[in-house]
Amino acid sequence: MSLRVLTGITTTGIPHLGNYVGAIRPAILASQQPATESFFFLADYHALIKCDDPDRIERSRLAIAATWLAAGLDTSRVVFYRQSDIPEIPELTWLLTCVTAKGLMNRAHAYKASVDQNELAGNEPDDGVTMGLFSYPILMAADILIFNANKVPVGRDQVQHIEMARDVAQRFNHLFGNGRQFFVLPEAAVDEAVATLPGLDGRKMSKSYDNTVPLFEGGAKGLREAIARIVTDSRLPGEPKDPDSTSLTALFDAFATPSEREAFRADLRAGLGWGDAKQRLVEQLEREIAPMRARYEELIAHPAKIEEALQEGARKARALATPLLAELRQAVGLRPMVAAPTAKAAEAVKAAAKPAFKQYREADGRFYFKLTDPQGRLLLQSEGFDGGRDAGQWVGRLKSEGAAALAGAPVQAAEGVSADEIAAALALFAED
Repeated sequence: MSLRVLTGITTTGIPHLGNYVGAIRPAILASQQPATESFFFLADYHALIKCDDPDRIERSRLAIAATWLAAGLDTSRVVFYRQSDIPEIPELTWLLTCVTAKGLMNRAHAYKASVDQNELAGNEPDDGVTMGLFSYPILMAADILIFNANKVPVGRDQVQHIEMARDVAQRFNHLFGNGRQFFVLPEAAVDEAVATLPGLDGRKMSKSYDNTVPLFEGGAKGLREAIARIVTDSRLPGEPKDPDSTSLTALFDAFATPSEREAFRADLRAGLGWGDAKQRLVEQLEREIAPMRARYEELIAHPAKIEEALQEGARKARALATPLLAELRQAVGLRPMVAAPTAKAAEAVKAAAKPAFKQYREADGRFYFKLTDPQGRLLLQSEGFDGGRDAGQWVGRLKSEGAAALAGAPVQAAEGVSADEIAAALALFAED
């Protein structure tokens, strides 16, 4: 069974070296793991919450998409798309909004921080708070739930939003599922070992501190000039230096092998000049960055290639989102207009709207059974039995004992189906 991992990138800035080491490089490596379905999207609807400069958002979307592609994101293995190209996301956002308690949104960290700042300044609590800021955790929940992602890599400050997505999913499942678990419950994936690069002044590299090292912007010259501005002490060439006293060492470490790291530290202790150390760092960075920069510049010069990749990603994403949204519309009552059914027909529809066991014999002469949901989607598949009676006995046990019988049953869940979905389906037979 594959694991779905979803990563969103807000399109309000241009990636720098810290973004590459801390997020882009590890995410691309993770997407290459077997049995992993990776979803990467440009969160341009989210960008509108914090940015009202259309040109900045346009530039950011182009630069971020080009960066991920230049860094080696394999679009044949992943689903890479723009949030705004998936109309099912805002529609799902509204469906989820209608089941989300305002009190839950009141507890969101970003909203509470805005209220606290307003109160400290003597302003109205909601001064400057838009509905986008207030309810964006619901949009984030829709981003995740529309693809039923299992894992969402986030920083610790974003864990609350994943917990909110779980709450909203459970609420929707409870109100409209009728035994069906439309949404799996996502989990936050917090990597405590994720690399956090220091900036030019030793603090965490961040645009907020204006201490970043550009990844591709400005070319090789821009990189050299940024490295030249890294703060060091006043020790002269020949004087021993503390490798941990400067950002140079941490930046070097992020692009070097263990033996190269040790050699760099040893040379600093032996008196390597800061100027020579900075030049060595530039050379080390260029080994990895220069080939990517060339691909980036080629993509920026031909944005149609980026657009083609994103449109293909949107097609793959919508192939998954559209059928689920259709089921959700049906569940909440947004159905086609048809003649009112008779009581007898209504009973037949109700009976049909349940999971079903199907027994059959294959060409190998063995007997099998499977469990499908009301839409015919495979939930559970049995192994082969020598006799039809054996298969029937297991079907009987699963119907009468429910999930308790699964532990010893010769069955396996279909790909993408959770244990909770199967348990919920079996529970419906116990009600009959």
